[in-house]
Amino acid sequence: MSQLRILVLHGPNLNLLGVREPSIYGALTLEQINAALETHAAGLHSTIQCQQFNSEGAIVEAIHNALDEKDGILINAGAYTHTSVAIRDALSGVKLPIVEVHLSNIYQREAFRHYSYIAPIAVGQISGFGIDSYLLGLEALVRHLQREGG
Repeated sequence: MSQLRILVLHGPNLNLLGVREPSIYGALTLEQINAALETHAAGLHSTIQCQQFNSEGAIVEAIHNALDEKDGILINAGAYTHTSVAIRDALSGVKLPIVEVHLSNIYQREAFRHYSYIAPIAVGQISGFGIDSYLLGLEALVRHLQREGG
């Protein structure tokens, strides 16, 4: 079986992890989360490419670039989860399986965070488990791809 290729996308302000509101997002840095994902992906016979963008357009471009290069997308679009039709349309357009993840439980937070433009087109969504949201999301995406013959 060939290795599955997963794009991991981190949205705006996630570059501030470890500094920004650790009571909500935890003390781990983005680099630590990416390292844990790399290790987990290797154990799942998969490869990942992690990218973080603060710009909506850059996220859209990264999604477009995944079209012929990746088997699936793991995404934490940050605040764009709740506001970006452009990111939703890009994800829908590439027709790759998507798993949406969030460090915090978005449904226990402000009302504006309760709606996701991504969830209706995603295979699934995992939130509220800190770094485990990412690790569980990666595992779920890989298992989905394996079942689908990805």
